[in-house]
Amino acid sequence: MTRRAQVFPKLCRRRLAWLVFLLLCVQRRVADARTFAQQFERIKQVATKEQLYRLLYAMPKGGDLHQHFNLSNFAETWLSLAIDPKVARKNAFYTRARPRDCPNSPSSSVAIPRYSTIQQSYLDALPQCQKEEYVALPGLSPAEKAQFLSSLKLDRDEEGRQEFFDAIGQRIGDMGKDPNVAGAALVDNMRHFATEGVRYIEVSVVGPKFIDVYGQPIPVDRGVQILRDRLMMPDAVATGLTVRFLATTIRHHPDAETQIEKAYELVVKHRDLFVGINMAGREDDGRGHALRFVDVFRRMRAQHSNVSLALHAGESEAPGTQVKDTLLLGANRIGHATNLLSDSATVLLLRGNRYLLESSLLSNQLLKYVPDIRMHPFPEFLRLGIPVSLNTDDRGAWDSNLTDEFFAAVTYFNLSWEEIIMLNRNSLQHAFVDTPTKERLLREFEQAMRRFELSLIGDDWAEKLKKMNVTPSGYARRKFGL
Repeated sequence: MTRRAQVFPKLCRRRLAWLVFLLLCVQRRVADARTFAQQFERIKQVATKEQLYRLLYAMPKGGDLHQHFNLSNFAETWLSLAIDPKVARKNAFYTRARPRDCPNSPSSSVAIPRYSTIQQSYLDALPQCQKEEYVALPGLSPAEKAQFLSSLKLDRDEEGRQEFFDAIGQRIGDMGKDPNVAGAALVDNMRHFATEGVRYIEVSVVGPKFIDVYGQPIPVDRGVQILRDRLMMPDAVATGLTVRFLATTIRHHPDAETQIEKAYELVVKHRDLFVGINMAGREDDGRGHALRFVDVFRRMRAQHSNVSLALHAGESEAPGTQVKDTLLLGANRIGHATNLLSDSATVLLLRGNRYLLESSLLSNQLLKYVPDIRMHPFPEFLRLGIPVSLNTDDRGAWDSNLTDEFFAAVTYFNLSWEEIIMLNRNSLQHAFVDTPTKERLLREFEQAMRRFELSLIGDDWAEKLKKMNVTPSGYARRKFGL
């Protein structure tokens, strides 16, 4: 017998042994997953709210595909960064804490909300009476500081859509336009997400529309480079979070078509960082209806290939066909879709299809599109076989986190462990990131989830949960009683 003939059976035996080993590992993984699914059902039956929240906080998570750049950052973050000279550098910020009746002033309480924030260059250009309305952020009294922080959140039951759309953005104001402060806020947001076990986020950015200390616009390409450089700094890299951006347009603006054209150009030019296009803005403003944009999206598809679309649609309490109309624009993902169930033909279209719905339970509750989370269509999406994920949307304004979304879903809709894993996988499988990065993120998620499941098998799960570091959000403390 030749040497080659002798070696060949040995190689076959080794490969067969490896194949048997891998099959056993797969069987063990399936068995363990089934075991933890059963364990999770037992935990749900006896766990306190605090224990369930702790488990979901420590749980590895996939991604958050739907969040907006400035409105995702916490009020406390904005304040601490804006008054830090190492962050703000040569800039300084002032907020309209002490309104006055100034003669010939457009700055009435209606036009400019209280606690709107401007930078030094804009303050310098104001008449003296109006200057006296503003207080340097470090000079706020304790009461004013508390009111300033509260003004950046929907933390009172009477607040809602009007407060959110018409006031909070102006209160963030120039803090969100300063590249140093906004960049540091982004990294702080990444740090908070990483603490929850999140692996990937896609952030919607308009522009980016940064300004310099003189109030002059920074060119968009320079703004993109600022973001790119900031994400490469050690504190950002240390979070372990992968971040990409969506070039975002505002649907009801008169020049929305031009914004869409520029968004395409931005994505094509900076594909390493910008992975798709979003279209946001209030759908109850008739100027932003989806069919207005059919022609511009068709023109852009004729010029550019492989540009993904994640478009808001159906964020309404009124019945309508906004989701169907938005799919006609070429959307790969739909944001919110709270009125989808009123359009039965589109529901049937989406069952088992490749389109993802980005659900945000807390956002829809606080903006009163679905005032009672228990009436949210999310469980219908999930259990009809429509791909869906959970997302934070504007968590800085809600004072919330991604754990809150899962806690609400488990509490109100009795999610199984298999459904929780599916939601996390969906958030990565439908991400717009490149294929190698997506495969890595999915692999890391699966490995982390495997370790997490094994860590809580057994009757001592409650003791193990006590050792996990957890920080409940402000929303969780107010709404969940944690």
